[in-house]
Amino acid sequence: MTNIFPLVKSAIAQGKIIIGPQTGEFDPLTRMTAGGIVSGAISLAMLAVALVFFFILILGGLKWVMSGGDQKNVETARNQITNALVGLAIVFAAFAIMKLIEIVFGISLLGGITIPTFNK
Repeated sequence: MTNIFPLVKSAIAQGKIIIGPQTGEFDPLTRMTAGGIVSGAISLAMLAVALVFFFILILGGLKWVMSGGDQKNVETARNQITNALVGLAIVFAAFAIMKLIEIVFGISLLGGITIPTFNK
């Protein structure tokens, strides 16, 4: 009898999967500072706001598509898309300003958030 998933056995047979750290201890709270908490809160807030504005942008696009040519609904959807784009621009401008402050003053506001690039 042949197996229809031939790779499953080889994947299971690869050995033990180590999920936890090697030390078995969990101590990230020992190095937590007030600045780290503020930095994490700022990063989380910026991410949440960017996701909300992106969701509003998608909803505005769907509203425009489903407006059926009604001028009032098209205008409402256009305003929603414009507001979402302005909100996203404000979030990205705040991110850029915070990065500039980090560079100028040599402090960490965003907790090591990096923008991915193609350069290695």
